[in-house]
Amino acid sequence: MQENKVIAVDLGGTNLRTAYLEKGKIQRYLKLKTPETKKELIECLFDSIDCLIRVYPGVKKIGIASPGPLLNGVILNPPNLPLRNFNLEKALKIKFKNFKVKIKVENDANCVALAEAKLGCKKSNFIVLTLGTGIGGGIIINNQIYKGAGLAGELGHIILDDQKDFETLGAWKATKKLTKKYFKKELKTKDLFSIKDKNSKKILFEISNYLGQGIGSLINVFDPEIVVLAGGVSETGDKFIKLIKKETYKYVILPKKTPIVWSKLKDPGIIGASLL
Repeated sequence: MQENKVIAVDLGGTNLRTAYLEKGKIQRYLKLKTPETKKELIECLFDSIDCLIRVYPGVKKIGIASPGPLLNGVILNPPNLPLRNFNLEKALKIKFKNFKVKIKVENDANCVALAEAKLGCKKSNFIVLTLGTGIGGGIIINNQIYKGAGLAGELGHIILDDQKDFETLGAWKATKKLTKKYFKKELKTKDLFSIKDKNSKKILFEISNYLGQGIGSLINVFDPEIVVLAGGVSETGDKFIKLIKKETYKYVILPKKTPIVWSKLKDPGIIGASLL
């Protein structure tokens, strides 16, 4: 059961989001750029939590949504964070021991999947993909987060082409690389829809095709009831998801079209972390 007063953190490769929630509702929200060094990142994380926990007394729990792989609160080797074999849960417990709070660190995509299971799509068997700097994956089977032997769910690292993985070819890092190549600057996916030239169309096709390969492969393996996509790229709306569906169904061998939808939840990583 969710406590009334919770601090939740969504620790992303690009942004660090920290929120205070009361009765499941976000009351205060802080958003900062994720620092590039370990020391600055930990200091920034601690400071953002400290700011809220001192302003809002009575916090009982702190939930952290972090990129994986991670196990038992230890961040192992995430490709988009400057942390290696770092016991974040232990560090937080030491830092905030005087506040007598319970602390839980979980894979960020698992947090989004938890939020979707409880408050979003509410399905029993589904996949969540968080499309951000990288691609995170959350798998719900029979209403439970699937973890395998402990580290399952790194869906962004299935290999698609020329020894390159799903997130290298289909995430924001790929869009950034391609837009720099063709337009000499970083452009967001939504910007490409407004440009409407051959290069923007080429980039959109390449990204959506790789997303289709990855999502189609996952559908073939798991046969989910639905695939939920979350992350900043959802701001592209119907235009991009139509492209993703078109490319995905090319690679699905199952005799049906599994629904693929944007998450309807606002800040699902934060909400999921608060539910831990």
